[in-house]
Amino acid sequence: MSAEPRINDRIRVPEVRLVGPSGEQVGIVPLAKALELAQEYDLDLVEVAATARPPVCKLMDYGKFKYESAMKAREARKNQAHTVIKEMKLRPKIDPHDYDTKKGHVVRFLKQGDKVKITIMFRGREQSRPELGFRLLQRLASDVEDLGFIESSPKQDGRNMIMVLGPHKKKTEAMAEAREAQAARKAERQGNATDEAEQAEPVDEVQPETPSEA
Repeated sequence: MSAEPRINDRIRVPEVRLVGPSGEQVGIVPLAKALELAQEYDLDLVEVAATARPPVCKLMDYGKFKYESAMKAREARKNQAHTVIKEMKLRPKIDPHDYDTKKGHVVRFLKQGDKVKITIMFRGREQSRPELGFRLLQRLASDVEDLGFIESSPKQDGRNMIMVLGPHKKKTEAMAEAREAQAARKAERQGNATDEAEQAEPVDEVQPETPSEA
């Protein structure tokens, strides 16, 4: 069944509870009278509460109403925050440089408002030293505590140890800040381009006067 409300001649009831264009209550009127008023106002008669007795109808510009509703829904989808879980894998005896690189990725993910699943992969004899992985996870959590928190404590999962970090910042906030930063960078680039253009403007050279012959 269509989710579209019934409008104008598609409404099949003897009377309706009518609401005016500005939201004012007109009262219960015959359907013919409501359609007549809609024609006078050059508006549509839209059934907004079909299950009421009698049904509630409103006078409105239905085309404009549908357009504005579609725009609001589009904006809501655009700003909708989807929960994303990123994953980062580390070894218990990770090299300091590799650790800094991996930590940088975790920092970036948390700043974006995403969760991060940290996986420590044990191989061979490393499986007998789970405390190495636990200490590494605790170290990483401490290094990024200003951006995220331990949402799921370290747990052994077969040959791996897993921890989940959650961002302090909501996804919607991170998206808004990213848009603001992008706009600021764009404005700065435009400002720099204007300054360079002004500096590049040619300057009229003053030619030395040629002495006249006596």
